[in-house]
Amino acid sequence: MGNVKELFQQKLTALTIGTSIFQEDLEQQGVEVIQLDWQPAAGGNMALLKALDKLAMNERVQEANARAVEIMLSANPILVDIDAASKVIPGMTRYTILHSGPPITWERMCGPMQGAVIGALLYEGLAGNEEEAVALAGSGKITFAPCHEYGAVGPMAGIISASMPVHVVQNQTHGNFSYCTVNEGLGKVLRYGAFNEEVLTRLKWIAEELAPAMKAALALSGGIDLRSLIAQALHMGDECHNRNKAGSSLFVRLIAPYFLKADIPRDVAVRVLEFIQSNDHYFLNLSMPACKAAMDAAHGIPYSSIVTTMARNGVDFGIRVSGCPSDRWFTGPAQMIEGLLFPGFTASDANPDIGDSAITETMGIGGFAMGGAPAIVQFVGGTVEEAIAYSLQMYEITTGENPNYSIPNLDFRGAPTGIDICKVVQSGRLPIINTGMAHKKAGIGQVGAGLVSPPRECFNSALLALYECIEAEEVSGSNG
Repeated sequence: MGNVKELFQQKLTALTIGTSIFQEDLEQQGVEVIQLDWQPAAGGNMALLKALDKLAMNERVQEANARAVEIMLSANPILVDIDAASKVIPGMTRYTILHSGPPITWERMCGPMQGAVIGALLYEGLAGNEEEAVALAGSGKITFAPCHEYGAVGPMAGIISASMPVHVVQNQTHGNFSYCTVNEGLGKVLRYGAFNEEVLTRLKWIAEELAPAMKAALALSGGIDLRSLIAQALHMGDECHNRNKAGSSLFVRLIAPYFLKADIPRDVAVRVLEFIQSNDHYFLNLSMPACKAAMDAAHGIPYSSIVTTMARNGVDFGIRVSGCPSDRWFTGPAQMIEGLLFPGFTASDANPDIGDSAITETMGIGGFAMGGAPAIVQFVGGTVEEAIAYSLQMYEITTGENPNYSIPNLDFRGAPTGIDICKVVQSGRLPIINTGMAHKKAGIGQVGAGLVSPPRECFNSALLALYECIEAEEVSGSNG
C-alpha cells in the first residue's frame, strides 16, 4: 500500500495512443501528455494482415530469409575487368538501351532519362542529331530494359548502350557477374541527361583511353577486392552511396601501381589517374555493382520475403523480392527527395527520385549506414544524431547484420542487412535512402541531395503477391 500511496503523491504524466483528440483535451486542462506514435499493423488492412499472419512467423519463410541473408553476407565481389557492354553483358545488342529503375517506355520517361537516351543514341552513331534521336527512340526499334534485368546497375538515368565501357564485377563466392558504367564526374554528364559535345567527347575518351588503360592495370592486379574497400571506406566516414571520398581514394591507391607496371604510355596513365582521383564519386560505380552482385545471388529463393532490388526511373519506384519471379516488379510513384538544394534552385526544379544507386541501401550501406558517416549530413541535411537514429531504425525492418560492413559509431555493429517486406508492412517503417536530386529538365544536372523512402504500396503489393505464390505452391504440393 505504501508504494501505491507514493505513486499517487508523485506528478503523473498521461500516455495517449491513437487519435490526438485525447492529447489535445488533456493539454487544454494543463496535463502533461506523451502521445505514443502508434499505428495498427499493416495500417489495419485486412488483406495485408491475413498475409502477415501467414508469412511473418512462417518457419519456411524464416529459413528462406536466413539463407538469402547468408548468401548476401558471403558474397565476395571482385572487380575483374572493364570492357564494352556488348562484349560482356549477355543479351546486349546495338539497339539495346538499358536504364535505371523498373521497366518504362520512352513516352513515360522523365526529362533526365530522355536526355540521356538521346545522348546514348548520338554516342552510338545511331542518330545524327537530337531530332533523329527522338524519332528513333519513339520508333519501336530500340529495346529499352532495366539495367537490373541484365545484371547491371546505373546511377541516376542509368543509361548503358552497346559500346559504353562497363566495370565487370565477379561474385567469386557464387559465380555471378554484375556491371556498371564509369562515373563521369560532376557537371554536364549523361547520367543527368546532358548530351552536348562536351559530354559525348568525355564518353568517347572513357571508351578509347581510360577503359583500355584500366583493363591493362586490372589484368596485372588479379582483381580488386571491393568488399574489402567498402569495409575500409565505411570506417573512414563513407556510407558508399552519397559519400565516396574514402572509397575513391582507396581505389586510386590500389590501382595506381598497376598503371605504372602495365605497358601504358605515361601521359595516358597520368590523364586517367588524374581523372579518377579528381572524381570523389568514382567509387559509387564500383560499390553499386558490388552490392548488385550480392543481391542477385540472393534472388530466387522460394518463400523468401527479402528485398533484392530497390530502383527508381524518375517516374516509378520499383522493388523485387527474392521469393517472387525476377521479372516481377512491385511499383509505386517515385517520391520527391527532401533535403538541401544547391544555391539558385528551388524544390520545383527537382525531378522525383531516380537511379539504381539504392542498391547500396538494399545491401545495408548507403542510407542504412549513415550513422557511421557524420559528414554526410552536411550534404543531405539533418544532424549527426538523426543519421545515427536512421541507422538504428533500419534494424527494425531487416533480417540480419553484416559483420563485413560495420558501423564505428554504433560500436562497430554490423550494418542492418536484408530488408524484409513482412517487417516493413507490419511496422509501417520504410527504408531510408540518401540520394542526389536531379533537375527535372535534361542536362542541367544535380540540384541538391537529401533523403527519400519508397512508396508504401511497393511493399504492400509485394507482400500480397508473395502470399499468393506461397498459397499456390502449397495447394499444388498438396494436390500432387
